[in-house]
Amino acid sequence: MSTGANETEIKLRVDDPDEIVNRLDALGFTVAKARLFESNTIYDSPDLALKRRGHLLRLRDAGGRAVLTFKGVSSPGKHKSREELETVIEHGPTAALIFERLGFQPVFRYEKYRTEYSRGAEQGVVTVDETPIGWFLELEGEPEWIDTVAGELGYTEGDYVTVSYASLYASYREIEKLSSSNMVFQ
Repeated sequence: MSTGANETEIKLRVDDPDEIVNRLDALGFTVAKARLFESNTIYDSPDLALKRRGHLLRLRDAGGRAVLTFKGVSSPGKHKSREELETVIEHGPTAALIFERLGFQPVFRYEKYRTEYSRGAEQGVVTVDETPIGWFLELEGEPEWIDTVAGELGYTEGDYVTVSYASLYASYREIEKLSSSNMVFQ
């Protein structure tokens, strides 16, 4: 749970989920948090004022646990780095009503199954995300750690994805000619 630190991360596309899980195991990574279903809702004003400023307001339900997240403007670079503030919310549906009463509305919803991996005392985290548009790894930690682990997993800087799931889904939706505006499982 972030309390005001910057989040630095990248995403990596996964072509073979079994192979990547085997690679993580071979590199000494172990499951830190078991596979869990997440439903994420992004809120904004009707005129998308938060998005225009590069901000994000998200309410996540992860296994019945509600988490409120604010993300600030991304810094340019090969890694996605931005302020992240998170806190657990006692009752997610009430928080959603509060947002709506304040003039925020749901603008995008996305779902995924997430498994979190760690290695020893290292500060970085690898997550395996199963999404409706494919599997992704997220590597979050110090830039040097991210680059090292990405290389150990067989990826190069050219494989780094630094856009959001909303942006990835918008591209996928256009290519696949999908009508659904939300990235959710059928």
